[in-house]
Amino acid sequence: MVTSNMQTITQIEDAHTSGAYPKRPLAVVRGQASTVWDDEGNSYIDATSGQGVALLGHSHPAVVQAITDQAGTIISTPEIFYNDRRAELYQLLDSVLPEALNRFFLCNSGTEAMEGALKVARILTNRTGIVATMRGFHGRTLGSLSLTWNPKYRKQFAAWQPDVKHIRYDDIEAAREVITEETAAVVVEAVQGEGGVHPASVEYLQALREICTETGAFLIIDEIQTGFGRTGEWFAFQHAGIVPDVITLAKGIAGGMPMGAVAWRGELGQLSSGNHGSTFGGNPLACAAAIASISTLRDENLPQQAAEKGQWLMEHIRALELDAVREVRGQGLIIGIELKGRVTPVLQALQERGILALPAGNTVLRLLPPLVITYEEMQQIVDAIEAILTEA
Repeated sequence: MVTSNMQTITQIEDAHTSGAYPKRPLAVVRGQASTVWDDEGNSYIDATSGQGVALLGHSHPAVVQAITDQAGTIISTPEIFYNDRRAELYQLLDSVLPEALNRFFLCNSGTEAMEGALKVARILTNRTGIVATMRGFHGRTLGSLSLTWNPKYRKQFAAWQPDVKHIRYDDIEAAREVITEETAAVVVEAVQGEGGVHPASVEYLQALREICTETGAFLIIDEIQTGFGRTGEWFAFQHAGIVPDVITLAKGIAGGMPMGAVAWRGELGQLSSGNHGSTFGGNPLACAAAIASISTLRDENLPQQAAEKGQWLMEHIRALELDAVREVRGQGLIIGIELKGRVTPVLQALQERGILALPAGNTVLRLLPPLVITYEEMQQIVDAIEAILTEA
């Protein structure tokens, strides 16, 4: 049994890790709400939400109880059998999504959701063309990787990827030029996360909806990071008053349990037996966690809280008028602070002050806190940012 000791943990992980992850010098061993603790008992405000997963914070009691109860009942049964928890989750998803988005494929992650969405689009349109955007990030498996713009992620795998046309983000004319009747799908984030926290304009998303309707292409909106209240609405596309053909979901859907989902307009049709599948997709344990998570988000009105807290946090950061900051942008509780210098030293300095945050490119500090974060905790983040960037 591994002891909770940083040196021991580091030695074991370094001896066996894949090498795929840039490790920070921190062993996180416990979490509750917006706080995590390291092996020495030091606390940190987690403004990463575990890469956007912990919408309810860490170890939310409702999710813990749901997982505990379900683990003692049945953990896994594949979708070749019906299941009560899965049926309940379908109904719950149907209640929070626009009425038209009523077909679902359940999987285990965001990148799996993107792979499923590409299959849905190609199968149901009988077309092959795919359009995505510059700065977009949609995952690291081969299909979703082909959608991801940054060459550092996809260049070495280019020979294995399907052909995708990348166009400028938030550029309506660029979209009109390439979306045709041969296009199966247009894939876009309503707020680009990894690409620097850039919200799309309402006009752009509405234009994409119009162009896709005219050409018969499917509009796929990636809600993996923005879904379930992160931006102040249940889903980020709702800020534009549109309904896409397909959306992809993951991260916060199940309160920390691995889960992803594809949702699409039922009127477009459904997959045939054998078109796609997932052994663990829709397992009762993950479904129970998702039911608890989504129900809590709804009952505590957390999307509205995200809107109010995000506005407060951006206003207070802007009010600092820091010389080191070019721009503060975002939507709800996905916030990007574009710096005039590199973000890595700022991330390190924040960690030293008990704040965990994320980059979004080389110069953007990304704040992605749980929706349950308190105003006192947000003030601590603002104070730390002010101290660090004033010193810089």
